[in-house]
Amino acid sequence: MSERSKSDAVVRALQGLAGILLMVGIWWLLTVPFTPADSMGQRFAPGPALIALYELLKGGEIWIHIVVSLQRVAIGLFFALLVGVPLGLLLGASNFMNATLSPAFQFLRMISPLSWMPIAVMAFGVGDKPVYFLLAFAAMWPIMLNTLAGVKQLDRRWLQLSQSLSATHWETLKGVVLPGVLGHILTGTRLAIGIVWIVLVPCEMLGVSAGLGYFILDTRDRLAYNELMATVVLIGLLGFLLDTGFRKLYSLWNKH
Repeated sequence: MSERSKSDAVVRALQGLAGILLMVGIWWLLTVPFTPADSMGQRFAPGPALIALYELLKGGEIWIHIVVSLQRVAIGLFFALLVGVPLGLLLGASNFMNATLSPAFQFLRMISPLSWMPIAVMAFGVGDKPVYFLLAFAAMWPIMLNTLAGVKQLDRRWLQLSQSLSATHWETLKGVVLPGVLGHILTGTRLAIGIVWIVLVPCEMLGVSAGLGYFILDTRDRLAYNELMATVVLIGLLGFLLDTGFRKLYSLWNKH
């Protein structure tokens, strides 16, 4: 990395830090100066929330909920990829299928995943299965649409070259199509992670016994509002780390 690149990276990091400090300052202004000293609003202030977050992470119980939530995200994304990528390839490869199925998929995509919650519980029962369904349903659409866009943007000369070499459909798919659309699949997966992370918390209020959404309900029932706010901060932090990690993965793929 050149000196100029290092300098630009430092400047961006400092700008990001300044933005975070500004956000914390606004948070403090909204909770401390304008609320009485012993009021509930003081429990949502940055100081008590960050202390509670430290105690939760040190205590260890919260880690169980973190692991369970991340596991659900991974399983939901797995099923979304399992369905979304083949559908995107199919719609991209066939104009007939695209014209036939796209209106129905666009209709389904515009239905909030959370509106399916009662139906998912009736269909799958209480537990992890309805959560997996809702997360996969929410994550499938950006993966499918980005895969479709990737197929449409493939250089047709590579497909013609594959045909001229008498490659089978599987060889063309494996050697030309999938490498050509992988960047779009990664982009769709990154968008899906953001959607899944937002949908996760209300989904984990479906009668499960662990997870960050469940823990938020638990803190509310215990009137532990400083822990509730700490969990909200933790959810934001974990989501930020997930997105940052996937952006790094995408950057590494672009370099190769």
